[in-house]
Amino acid sequence: MSFFLSRQAALKWLETPAVYHIGRDELYELDADSFRFLGSCNQAEGSESPDSAFIDYCIDEGILSRERVDVRRPPLRRSPEPSLRYLELQVTNRCNLRCRHCYLGDGGSRELSLELIGSALREFEAMQGLRVLLTGGEPLLHSRFEEVNELLSGLFLRTVLFTNGTLLTKDVLSRLKVHEIQISIDGMQQAHDAVRGTGSWRRSIDALHLALDRGFAVAVSTMVLATNLGDFDAMEELFRNLGVREWTVDVPCATGRLAGEEGLLVGPERGGKYLGYGYGGGMHASGAGYACGLHLMSIQPDGTAAKCTFYADRPAGAISEGLQACWSRIRPRRLDSLECSCTFIDACRGGCRYRAELLGNASGRDLYRCSLYGIIDRPEER
Repeated sequence: MSFFLSRQAALKWLETPAVYHIGRDELYELDADSFRFLGSCNQAEGSESPDSAFIDYCIDEGILSRERVDVRRPPLRRSPEPSLRYLELQVTNRCNLRCRHCYLGDGGSRELSLELIGSALREFEAMQGLRVLLTGGEPLLHSRFEEVNELLSGLFLRTVLFTNGTLLTKDVLSRLKVHEIQISIDGMQQAHDAVRGTGSWRRSIDALHLALDRGFAVAVSTMVLATNLGDFDAMEELFRNLGVREWTVDVPCATGRLAGEEGLLVGPERGGKYLGYGYGGGMHASGAGYACGLHLMSIQPDGTAAKCTFYADRPAGAISEGLQACWSRIRPRRLDSLECSCTFIDACRGGCRYRAELLGNASGRDLYRCSLYGIIDRPEER
């Protein structure tokens, strides 16, 4: 019997050969023999293998199919090292809300051209990328979003839409070609509306229900603010009961509008413990010995690339040069280059490097992470 790679499976030649299940966002590392065998299954005629246990496992995991799968697959070539696995496409900085804690501030109405978006997606796929993150602003406000949406069809990438949810109607969801939707919810109704506008919580929660009903994988992102500290237990119960697959909790950086909203900021000693909330795998995996962002690059609405959106003022180049050229200029940060050396460094990975800079610790500690691990006031453990 012949076997074929399933439509949801994509071989990825990263630092270690792997196969990626796009629908489940699962990456499986492979040895050389398994990689060669699955590579033969990548062909239209399929392949046979004497290793029945491996075949059974791959079928159970949705990697292999007994039925022919005729699709165009991207070329299989070795990725750069470190590999670029997560690409954040900030397609526009337009937004229909004016959130008090927005890190972008009042930045105008720029957007990436459809041509640049298309070329970036194709090159990212060829570079063995895994996940593309459509962000804004509010990405649904891109003037040609319907065409952006069509570009996502047929890619061997997991596509994730980051949205405030207020524009997600049944009609929009019926046409949306992403695998996952992440909705920003910053507290229960009173707290959320206090920072995002009256009525926004109800619209975001309604969108969450609609997306789940349509079968999308749904995640939620929450920022720790002075207005929502009493809501975290209620949020966790709500999100788990609804079937939200992942809940990401973070502390915002004091940039953009938040820089002028000191009453919303929560200091490290008080706010760090809330980083213990949330569940799921996290959006951007790093690697042993490295700080955050090892496999991530961000593209801004003006077409420049940076290590993440917070570093937009320090671009690595323009994507008109090509993704790989920009990626080659971004140097990953090793943990042993940090002044932080506590026993939690491998779990914490030094926290957010940009936040550490804002706190005056460019080469050391993100004090919010220190607070989470209970060492902020114990210098002997730092």
